[in-house]
Amino acid sequence: MREEIFGPVLSVVKFNGIEEALEIANDSEYGLGGGVFSSDMAKIDKVIREMDQGAVNVNSYFQTWTDSPFGGFKQSGIGRELGPDSIKNYLETKTVTFTP
Repeated sequence: MREEIFGPVLSVVKFNGIEEALEIANDSEYGLGGGVFSSDMAKIDKVIREMDQGAVNVNSYFQTWTDSPFGGFKQSGIGRELGPDSIKNYLETKTVTFTP
């Protein structure tokens, strides 16, 4: 549960409540993506806000679009690919004030 695994892989771990599930999910150096399956929108909202993942799928597996930012948290990368956020990797913000 603490390694970054690629492929279609399903890890099944027993947990007691949302807090323990989030603790297990976030106890990793990596954070590329994860998912939550539920019909309870309050629980879904809590989980997606508190998961340390660059992408969280709800009731699906790795569903993404080319205009959606893609990238991870922690040791799973820096920056984002795809979508408008990807251009930020090439920009530096500068403030300029001008008095005529």
